[in-house]
Amino acid sequence: MTFFATASAQTPRIGTWIKLATTESVDIMASAGFDFVVIDLEHAPLDLTLAARMISAANAYGVDPLVRVPDHQGSTIQRVLDAGARGILVPHVDSVADAERVVAATRFPPLGNRGAGGTSRAGRWGLTGRDEYIRVGNEDVVCIPQLESPAAIDAADGILAVPGVDAVFLGAGDLSVSLGVRVTDPVVKESLDRARAAAAAAGKPCGAACVDAPSAVRAAALGHQFLIMGNDATMLARTAHTMAQAFREQIGATS
Repeated sequence: MTFFATASAQTPRIGTWIKLATTESVDIMASAGFDFVVIDLEHAPLDLTLAARMISAANAYGVDPLVRVPDHQGSTIQRVLDAGARGILVPHVDSVADAERVVAATRFPPLGNRGAGGTSRAGRWGLTGRDEYIRVGNEDVVCIPQLESPAAIDAADGILAVPGVDAVFLGAGDLSVSLGVRVTDPVVKESLDRARAAAAAAGKPCGAACVDAPSAVRAAALGHQFLIMGNDATMLARTAHTMAQAFREQIGATS
């Protein structure tokens, strides 16, 4: 998988979530130096038309566009990949059967059941030959299940063994909610450690979400090969809040 070709525990690839409904977010994150973006169709009010434009913008900037799909529906996965996405993150993959289902939606026959749409952006509007279009879909597109429940952690070995699962992403937030504890609880750490160990044993990359650079450095030290750091909406919110508060504090200090 060329997406992970330069990734290692020492130099993981870094990306960020895209949640705001504007292609300028992709432009900004590309200019900032991120390796990839994850267009979030699960937790943001984005539609497929806008996602397709974001994918095009990311590709134009040389930044890999991944899409977090909202569910396991093959129709959604196929349209995202036809739009040119480099791969998908799939939420709530809790079992081997779930993993097999989403992999099948990602790969062309005989490896899966994705329908051929070579006249889409993924096929350069029909200019890419059939064999190359199929090869890219089966070899270069990445399928990344999210492990974010106790059931998913328990099934991690089996999920990682499914052919076509290229990596896993650990969802600490949803995992902690499922367990009914804070994300800092030792039971969450133990679960994440088990999933990371399963990924290492399978020889497949493991990713995590981080709120800022220091937490990303800590996650890298744990052996993650890709990190999703922050998101466009929260970056804007924090910067705006910090600027407004700093102004009021300085005006108050001089008045």
